[in-house]
Amino acid sequence: MTKSGREIMEIFEAFDLTGTAWSAAQLTGCDAKTVARYVAARETGGDPLARAVRPRLIDPFMPKIEELVDRSKGKIRADVAHRKITAMGYGGSERSTRRAVAEVKEAWQAGRRRRYRPWVPEPGMWLQWDWGDGPAIRARRTQLFSAWLAWSRFRVVIPAWDQQLGTLTWCIDQALRAVGGAPTYLLTDNPRTVTMDHVAGIPVRHPEMVAMGRHYGCKVETCVPFDPESKGGVEATVKIAKADLVPSDANLLPAYGSFAELAEACRQFCDRVNGRVHRETAAIPAARLAAEREMLHPLPDEPHALALGEERLVADDQTVRFGSVRYSTPPGHHGTRVWCRAAGEELVITARTARGAAEIARHRLSVPGSPQICDEHYPGHPGGNRPRQPKPRPRTEAEAAFLAIGEGAQRWLAEAAACGAARIRSKMARAVELAAVVGAGKVDAALGLAAIAGRFADGDLASIIDHLAAERQVGEVVRADEAHSAQPGTSGWALLGRQEAGR
Repeated sequence: MTKSGREIMEIFEAFDLTGTAWSAAQLTGCDAKTVARYVAARETGGDPLARAVRPRLIDPFMPKIEELVDRSKGKIRADVAHRKITAMGYGGSERSTRRAVAEVKEAWQAGRRRRYRPWVPEPGMWLQWDWGDGPAIRARRTQLFSAWLAWSRFRVVIPAWDQQLGTLTWCIDQALRAVGGAPTYLLTDNPRTVTMDHVAGIPVRHPEMVAMGRHYGCKVETCVPFDPESKGGVEATVKIAKADLVPSDANLLPAYGSFAELAEACRQFCDRVNGRVHRETAAIPAARLAAEREMLHPLPDEPHALALGEERLVADDQTVRFGSVRYSTPPGHHGTRVWCRAAGEELVITARTARGAAEIARHRLSVPGSPQICDEHYPGHPGGNRPRQPKPRPRTEAEAAFLAIGEGAQRWLAEAAACGAARIRSKMARAVELAAVVGAGKVDAALGLAAIAGRFADGDLASIIDHLAAERQVGEVVRADEAHSAQPGTSGWALLGRQEAGR
């Protein structure tokens, strides 16, 4: 049985005091041979605590186990190795084989273990980003864009519906504007939106991402796979954001009712984590960001074109198509190209104006078959979906003379035509004659009242003019309808029976 370190020191102390193994054994209560063995190990410079190596039954098969571990690159299971050496004549237990395989694996990995140099970021150098799965909103998945400045640990989390190239560019633009500048490098993983291919282990950049980096004055870099120094920081940001924003049994968060609620939750999360002391730097990220901004270079006034969304051509009807749905645009953009981008539950339409790229319209996202048309985008056109009345266009001198009376004449013509009035042309000529006698203003007012009251008979216009000439109130005009009929009543017929009965 191996002695403890304290017992070995007591043996050495007793031996140095007495000078003999027998006397030291008497003082320490152990065998004299044990004292002699420990003293001999000390005299030769050996380790008193080292166990004595005794021959094992598996020792002749150790070279084979080492070969199997090396061939499998440290992946072989102990039971597989046991079956192989048992077939070669090994008669020991599987437990001994497991210990031997574990010993060989540890030695094999010791010479091949990756070593990491601690990454010390500099201010203004690195901004990292990555994607994480966000919460579902009305059974639709969302994505969380998570970015952070490596030196100040300032974080930005932006929700999105997808990870497409346009969405990614818009998120990067918003993150850079949130931190107040652009760093030297933009570091991320190797998604298809950033790295199109790998040739001999060298990532091939997406040309649009290269153009985006050139627009902001940054160089897009991708991290080494399985590298905790370049990738671990942003992955930790994604993990923390998901833990605080995605409803689960651990945080008991309620489900989000809309995308706007998720966006507000992300904003509150960023304010919270950026306003508290970071464990690694022992400082508040928002305070360190103020110092790091001095090392960031300015951003361009306009975002990169990809951040504005997908290009669309404005058609003749002032609409663009996005997701098989038509959306209206303001006047003045017919035949030009605009950018459409889904921002939350809305579609943002951006066009190039005299002041640069500016938002011109914003619609709620819709589904095919339900176009989004705003009446204010079509000034001069009646709103709604009711039938459109054609505008009067005179083709003869008589028509021109009648329409020249005023707006009341135009209204009368539209209402009379809709009601199927008879002899419209002769009545128009009569109105022109009356306008020459009593004045166009009075005739125009009378025509307007006739259109409102639905009076299109031959003498109705003259009657209304006489009514206005008598300075009666306009409210006394009676519309000919079921409630005010010009037919005589039936009260006279009721008296007929009474007269017969009296006789």
